[in-house]
Amino acid sequence: MTSISRRTALHSLAGLAAVATVPGSAQAAASMQSWPLGTPRRTGIHDVAPAPDGGVWFTAQASGDLGWFDPKSGRTELIPLGSGSSPHGVIQGPDKAAWITDGGQGAIVRVGWPGREIRVFRLPADAPYANLNTATFDHDGDLWFTGQSGVVGRLAVKSGEVRLSEAPRGPYGICTVPNGDVWWCSLAGSYIARIDRRSGESTIVQPPTARQGARRVWGDSRGHVWVSEWNSGNLSAYDPAKKTWRTHKLPGSTPRAYAVYVDERDKVWVSDFGANAVLQFDPATERFERFGFPREAASVRQILGRPAEVWLPESGTEHISVIRTG
Repeated sequence: MTSISRRTALHSLAGLAAVATVPGSAQAAASMQSWPLGTPRRTGIHDVAPAPDGGVWFTAQASGDLGWFDPKSGRTELIPLGSGSSPHGVIQGPDKAAWITDGGQGAIVRVGWPGREIRVFRLPADAPYANLNTATFDHDGDLWFTGQSGVVGRLAVKSGEVRLSEAPRGPYGICTVPNGDVWWCSLAGSYIARIDRRSGESTIVQPPTARQGARRVWGDSRGHVWVSEWNSGNLSAYDPAKKTWRTHKLPGSTPRAYAVYVDERDKVWVSDFGANAVLQFDPATERFERFGFPREAASVRQILGRPAEVWLPESGTEHISVIRTG
């Protein structure tokens, strides 16, 4: 575990954010608001996570920073994470800090909030390149994470110990469901898996659609595991208690489901690269509602939110957007 000094760069946006009400959406008051990041260099914005102060963190994969965006002022702050940094995922921890999977440094990086102090938890020195992807906290306060090169890992936060387990064929998204189980998915292997948190080993569950390209996973309040399927264009849900699947094809001719997120109302959000849109899916009615982007190739690779807000990083346009659900 190492530490580095803090250095920040602040930027204000020149223009006003665009606001658009989405007609025909499930919530009449739902609206999308967008801001250009306005930074002097390309950030490569990738993942987002609401911060405890009302702002929003984002990983700046191209510039090696943790970004912080203030929706009230439109101000963006960049916090350098260290030499060679290439951050992928960011989530808020139980300690209110930002926790980042940093593939460039081969490390989990913690940025304290609001102090912005940085701690780096490196993978074991003899570990091969992991290509770190996404992380989740379990109910014991430990951090589990995926590496696309074929690993699933655990950071024991109290001790700082990092352990890795082999996981075949491209672990990608990861989540914790209400009963405390940790699930991850394999984009290259087209499956989902549950981690035995004692041993670190995983049990694979095969979805009904072959070669579907499971990209991200998220749990709802009933413990169902929702899966965005990149290759098939499906949004699927697995019920671990019943060991059953439900599969829903995204609308349109060439859907490409990337990110998935379940909000506090158990509405499911999925980004569709094929439609340049984010879709809301209501499991009760099995209907999709479309929220399109005015900019081409928005490329939303991850979704997170807080009550009544769904945050969207547009990696293709250097914008950040929110859908307020009312």
